[in-house]
This record gives sequence, C-alpha cells and structure tokens, in this order.
Amino acid sequence: MSRVSVADRVARLRDDFDRSFADPARVLDGEMVELLAVRAGGRPYAIRLDQCSGLHPDRPVTALPTTVRALIGVAGFAGTVVPVYDLAGLLAHPVPQRPRWLLLTTGEPPLALAFHELDRHLRVPVTDVIGGSADGDRKGCLRGMVRLPDGDRPIVDVTAARALVHQLAGHRPVPEETR
Repeated sequence: MSRVSVADRVARLRDDFDRSFADPARVLDGEMVELLAVRAGGRPYAIRLDQCSGLHPDRPVTALPTTVRALIGVAGFAGTVVPVYDLAGLLAHPVPQRPRWLLLTTGEPPLALAFHELDRHLRVPVTDVIGGSADGDRKGCLRGMVRLPDGDRPIVDVTAARALVHQLAGHRPVPEETR
C-alpha cells in the first residue's frame, strides 16, 4: 500500500479547487451543490464553494492587539489588507493551534476565515443538503447540514459569519430605512 505524500495531496487539492472554477458544474440527476469539507477546532464542517473566492495554505498573518478572541490578525490579498478570523473561534470552539488554511470569502467587505484542515472538495446532490435555516445553529454561523457517507457536516454560512464578525467588531446594524 503506497502512501500519498502531503505535498502530493496539497497539489491535488489545489488542482481540484482551481479546476472547480474552470469546469462547468456537472448536473447528475438534478442540481448539485459544491462544498469544501474542512475542520475547525477538530470538528467537521462544510462551506459552500460559491461563497469562496480563494484558498491559501500557510499565508502569513500579522497579529493585531485585540480583545476579540476569534480575530487572528490581517493578511494581504492582491494588495488588499483583509481581517482574518479563526472559524473555530467564531463557532465558540477552543482554538488548539494556529490554523493553516485561509479562505478568502466572497462579498464585501473582504473577510478571510482561517481553519485547521482541508479535507476535500465535494460535489453533492442538492437533496443531500438538509435545512438551511438558523434553527439549531451555533452563534448564528451555521445554515443546514450536508449528508455524507462518512457523517453529516454542518454548513458554515459566510454571510452569517460576516454578520457575526461585524457584531464582534462593535458595528451596529444599519436600520432598513437608512439603507
């Protein structure tokens, strides 16, 4: 039995991720959903690929003095300084070590989520995604679950994570009438 080296696995994951943006979504017996299977704080999660704009291993992060436990610091992406939040910290898990992976999210303002392990890229039928409401979520960042052969994974909603980051930063919601 041959063992795949870490460098080979990282190269394969990087190629799969890059190809997922170039390849048209394949539809097999209905609509498909593309996800990244990740681990934050030792727990499995999934993140919708359409909420991601980049994935970066071992990117330097400059620490900031802060009382916000989940804020790791800032990192540079194409000339833009982006705040980096530990996903485990946002989900109220202990943060056992510094996360290796940075996920640059879609949307404004720019935001990067850090997590510990990248398990794989997933393409699953939409029927394998359960729920999507805030029912039973932790700290408001989870929306639904995806059923997988190796166990269900909660889905992290980037929009909800961004709202939590704004709340942690002390930003007040803008009333509807002033938008």
